[in-house]
Amino acid sequence: MTKHSIVILPGDGIGHEVMAEVKKIIHWVSANTDLSFDITEDHLGGTAIDAYGVPLADSTLEKCRAADAVLMGAVGGPQWDKVDYNIRPEAGLLRLRKELELFANLRPAIVFDALVDASTLKAEIVRGLNIMIVRELTGGVYFGSPRGIEDLGNGQRRGVNTQVYTTMEIERVARVAFELARKRHGRVTSCEKANVMESGKLWREDVTALHAREYGDVQLNHMYADNCAMQLLRNPKQFDVIVTDNLFGDILSDEASMLTGSLGMLPSASLGAADENGKRAALYEPVHGSAPDIAGQGKANPLAAILSFAMALTYSFHRGDIGEQIEWAVEDVLAQGIRTGDIMADGCTPVGTAAMGDAVLQTLERQKANAA
Repeated sequence: MTKHSIVILPGDGIGHEVMAEVKKIIHWVSANTDLSFDITEDHLGGTAIDAYGVPLADSTLEKCRAADAVLMGAVGGPQWDKVDYNIRPEAGLLRLRKELELFANLRPAIVFDALVDASTLKAEIVRGLNIMIVRELTGGVYFGSPRGIEDLGNGQRRGVNTQVYTTMEIERVARVAFELARKRHGRVTSCEKANVMESGKLWREDVTALHAREYGDVQLNHMYADNCAMQLLRNPKQFDVIVTDNLFGDILSDEASMLTGSLGMLPSASLGAADENGKRAALYEPVHGSAPDIAGQGKANPLAAILSFAMALTYSFHRGDIGEQIEWAVEDVLAQGIRTGDIMADGCTPVGTAAMGDAVLQTLERQKANAA
């Protein structure tokens, strides 16, 4: 047996509900493969504020540093809206990404055949869609300085945020995109605003230079971020891998996610650099938020969280074969017409969070029996 350590941070809102279903899948993998897992749970976000007074405790951070992977649910909720801005629930997640140097955020946007009609775009536009967005996660305007709000007097104030990148930051995330493209369809689209931003000009120049030095076998295209936003709606299947900065990546990946019909379907991985032993810090989380309006009601879709664990199997535990089993099980469940409310359609069977997790487990069991 190969044992791996996982820290689970359910967070806030529906995070606890979806992570409960992930734990079912983890236990199934432990019982049916040569992998086993040492699981530790802790607080992040609002629950950490309540428990520790901060959105990410130092002790929690150290557990995450030592783990092979971190699985997260979601952070945030109205009960913490009035806490100081510097200790808001989201600040805990930003600190975790920064401290673990999780510079590359991988967000796949995949349209399952059974959910083609759930997209707001025409079926012929999105059928077969499979895009990977690589978002730089620890630099740019979210972390640049100076930043803040200053009083100018006479009732006037000024808000300042700084967009800043170095060649090293640009090259390391571009390398991730080029390497992924080599395993996919060999195309990278790099997005920025080189026409109006110096940081965008540097981004384009550095990505171009890296491509010329090391990745001539991969096709590289450049696109302004606003045009990319338009093209994602006009002709999304033109894209294979999109690489972009922190701000544009935040916006474009959310837009791409809605091509699939629901945020509840989309996983993500945030990766650091590999050390000399090939181990890298990694955080896996569903793209959806904490959804406080449905928290505690058993309505949340756990599939994005389950698929995030499938990504962990691929990128952290080097068992993409098991990750694919889980992805096939999810696809099979959807083909059976089993749906949570966010992806409900006429003629389908409505289920809650726990029943959806159980359906994935039952399908994994059936796949195992068929393979025997």
